[in-house]
Parts: sequence; C-alpha cells; structure tokens
Amino acid sequence: MSDLPIAAVVMAAGLGTRMRSAVPKHLHPLLGRRLVDWVIEAARAAGAVRIVVVTSPEARDSFVGVEVAVQEHPLGTGDAVRAARAALADFAGDVLVLNGDVPALTGALLDELVEAHRRERATATVLSFEPPDPRAYGRVVRDGGNRLARIVEARDASPSELELSEVNSGIYVFEAGKLWPALDRLEPHNAQGELYVTDTIGLLVSAGEPVAVHVAPDPLEVEGINTRAELAAAAAGLRDRINREHMLAGVTIVDPQSAWIDAEVELEPDATVHPFVVLRGSTRVGAGAEILSHTVAHDAEIGSGATVGPFCYLRPGTVLEPDSKAGTFVEMKNSRVGERTKVPHLSYIGDADIGADTNVGAGTITANFSHREGAPKGRTRIGNNVRTGIQNGFVAPVEVGDGAWTAAGSVITKDVPADALAVARARQENKEGYAARHRND
Repeated sequence: MSDLPIAAVVMAAGLGTRMRSAVPKHLHPLLGRRLVDWVIEAARAAGAVRIVVVTSPEARDSFVGVEVAVQEHPLGTGDAVRAARAALADFAGDVLVLNGDVPALTGALLDELVEAHRRERATATVLSFEPPDPRAYGRVVRDGGNRLARIVEARDASPSELELSEVNSGIYVFEAGKLWPALDRLEPHNAQGELYVTDTIGLLVSAGEPVAVHVAPDPLEVEGINTRAELAAAAAGLRDRINREHMLAGVTIVDPQSAWIDAEVELEPDATVHPFVVLRGSTRVGAGAEILSHTVAHDAEIGSGATVGPFCYLRPGTVLEPDSKAGTFVEMKNSRVGERTKVPHLSYIGDADIGADTNVGAGTITANFSHREGAPKGRTRIGNNVRTGIQNGFVAPVEVGDGAWTAAGSVITKDVPADALAVARARQENKEGYAARHRND
C-alpha cells in the first residue's frame, strides 16, 4: 500500500474578504512566495505526483506547473473539492485535501499524515491539532475507544463539546475511490447552498468506513490565515524557520528577528548577515560574504568574501564578484562588479560592467538613459584597475579602458583610452576680491 501514488487538491478559491484587499487572499506575498505557493511546495515535498489547485475564475491564469480547476461560484469547501474531480477522475491512490492558506505546512507533516492513514488502513484520515485558542475551529469528538465519532462545527457544538481542545485543521487524506462518492452525497445545510468537505467525514463514519485521526505536533504548522495580522504572524514564524535552517547550515545571522530572508535565497557557509537586512527573490550569497545592516538585495548575486552595506540597495541583475565591495548608500542595478573592485559610498551603478581591482570614487553615477524611443538603455563599461574621481558621471554608452583615471567632477561622454586621464569639466577661475566687494550688498 505504501507504493500508492499521492495527489493533492489545494483549495484556493476563496476571496478572503477579511484581508480587506483587492488581491485574493491566497495570492498575497509571503517571504518570496504567494500564500498558496507554500502549500503547493509542501504537497510537492510530500511526493504528490498530481497537484490540482482549485481557484476562482478571476485567478485561473495565476498558476504555473500545477493543474488548475475552477470553482465557478463560492459554494463551500465540498464544492471546491468536487471541482477537482474531472482532473483526477482517472487517479487511483490517496488524495490530500489541503487548504491554500496554511503557509507553515510542511512536507514532513503531510508525510506523517499519509503514513498514519496507510498504517490504519483508513478510508479517510483527519489532521487535527490543539491550538492555544480553539476559536471557531470544528471540534474533534472521539468515542469511548478513542476513535473519531464526528466533527462538530463550533456554532453547532454543545457547551461540553466547545470545551474540547482537539480541533479539525481542515486538512485530510482520502482514498480516491471513496472520496468522490462521498462528495456526491453532500447536501447543503444553509440558505447559501454551501457544501462542506467536513461532512464527508461524517458520511464515511456513518457508513462504517474506517476514519482515522492524526494529531499535528505543532499547532503553528496548520493555522490558517484570514487577516493581515495573521499573515504577519505567519511571516514571523516562517522567517524564524528559514533563518534557523541557514544558521544550522553554517551562516551567521547576527539578529535573526530582524533579518528577513526569502525562501528561495541561497546562502553559503560562513556568510554573515547583520541586523535589518532584507534578502529577496533568488539572491545568492557566497561563502565569507558580509551583508551589513539596513541592506536590501533583490535577485542579486554576492560573491565569496564580498562586503555589502550598510544602507546598500542591490537591485535585480546585480553581480558582485568575489572580494568586491558595494558600500554605504550605494545602489546598483543590472550591473557586474569585478573581483576586488570597490564602490565604497554614495554612488549609483546601473547597467554597467566594471572590471577587477577598480576603485569607484564617491558620488559616481552611470547614466543609462536613452533619448531614442524604444531604444535599450546604454551600458557603461569600466575596465580593470581604473580609478574614477569623486562626483563622476558616465553617460552611456561609454567605455573606460584598463588602467585609466578620470578626474574629480568629470562627466564622461566619450570613450577613455587605456592608461589615460580624462578631464571633463570647466577650468577653475578665481576672481580676486569678489566676495569682499559683495559681502555688504
């Protein structure tokens, strides 16, 4: 039985009105992924060979790499799972039914759920948990033999049932052949005509089918998100999980509570991340690199031994080669900085290629704007072992040869040959006595 394949149905059709947002709840960003993507990744980690995301008509084009089923009208979780039936009509195995708003869910927990389901030879298995505050979760009622008797919704529970601490997470695993007939038997119990997947559990128990319960050891893994406050709390928990994994792998994170690192970021051992650093997207940080405080890097590559910050912004397409430096109040975009090259402070480097062993003076700007409509932005190319002066501007497209110097205050609009000194500024003129003559005006 352990060889049976696993499929997953991820319910993500709700609008999440309590988020008070024009963006559907399941598409809200969370540490480099959307809320629902965390659940999809958990299903993949659990070995699901088929993943069907059930979504609203408005969001049908929002998913790549999974199958999509559309719930035309929000008629409850039972109707949402029904919407996936056509996609999985030929599937023979176990079907995970997952809420798309549970970002802390892990593949390891789903593995445990499926293992318990198969060990008990169950038709369906409920994932339960014991939260600090049961709130409006459905209560898990067990019989005298500690088996599942029923799940009762909080609004329908008696006072004694409301005192139960074990609740339903809304996450299940079903034998596929028994799931679809049970869904066909669902009937609405409200004026809205909504169907609830929870009712399939009651139908199976009533029919004498074996239904098991697996208790999640950590309640935080199965808590759903309904408000922005809960989203922020989930983000903090995931931040701690991500940072802990990096630290256990050999990364120094000086203050884990103030460092925000997206899920897809890669950090090599002996990298150091200082307080108030944000690493986003597909950023990669090499061994021994140091990211100083108040730095943001998004889709950037930071080489081994490089130093970044403090107060630095690395935008997408930035590549810092080993032992280079992007210093204080430096912004870079779509640029490559060579080995041991330093851009120490107060500079903007955009659409530029800088060679090795070069020093870029304070206040340097590469101007990449093109006046021709539709034309690509120009690039600035600065060679190896170049020394640029302070307050330099480079108007692309322009190239500075190896070993060249540029004088302070120069705006470079023409190519500079190797080993030359470029001066592009007006000569200084002193007018003797001018200040004294005008001081009393």
